[in-house]
Amino acid sequence: MEYVEKYWPTIQEYALVYGLKFITAIAIFVIGKLVVKRITMLLGRGMERSGTDPMLAKFTTNIVYALMLTFVVIAAISNLGVQTASLVAVVGAAGLAVGLALQGSLSNFAAGVMAIIFRPYNTGDVIEAAGKTGLVEELDIFTTTLRLPDKTKIIIPNAQVLDGPIINYTEAGNRRMNLAVGISYDANIKQARDVILKAISKSDYVLDTPAPTVGVTELADNSVNLSVRPWAKAPDHPAATLELLELIKEALDEAKIGIPYPQRDVHVYNH
Repeated sequence: MEYVEKYWPTIQEYALVYGLKFITAIAIFVIGKLVVKRITMLLGRGMERSGTDPMLAKFTTNIVYALMLTFVVIAAISNLGVQTASLVAVVGAAGLAVGLALQGSLSNFAAGVMAIIFRPYNTGDVIEAAGKTGLVEELDIFTTTLRLPDKTKIIIPNAQVLDGPIINYTEAGNRRMNLAVGISYDANIKQARDVILKAISKSDYVLDTPAPTVGVTELADNSVNLSVRPWAKAPDHPAATLELLELIKEALDEAKIGIPYPQRDVHVYNH
């Protein structure tokens, strides 16, 4: 009891000094957190009004919130008398180590930000990228999700998507098909063209504008090769290709126009 009475004034003094600092630190954290929330909310609204992509706006506000809240925490700790210089150095070193360990993820992140900002493709587009062709189901910060024609779902890192050429089949709205059809040398080209045009006109996939065309592209060894170029909507391209090839084959068979196959003439000489 005497020990407590002896040091009680000192305890009261430290409690008063550090108690006020502790209360002040809590007040800094609470008020700072509210201010940070308000700032990020206003930032999000501003980006939304300016037409910024919702995903990019959300990611930006989250990053700004985390950075500003970190400064608030450091300010609160500093008010307690803790030396924050070493703490900042430790946080910076940890950030550098994490950055080096996550180089691949950071490259995907950077590619995702570029894709969201410049928009070479959007959700719902049919694209060819990283050797795959499919419908873009989702674009996020790190990956792009494609739905292939066979309904297979494939998730591609954004760095691989932006590392090579990206073909966007949906941007123009329509897509031209290029079907190769060979006819025999004995066939009448004009008749074959008319038969093919009449056949593809039966398909609901084929658009009237631009008008389909049929022309000779090659005088090959065994056949006269025609290029059939109708137009269809980009999502209909795979189904249209299958249907048109079948319609063309049936029409040529009905018109008795031969579709040749590779053959050789063998000459036998008797000596």
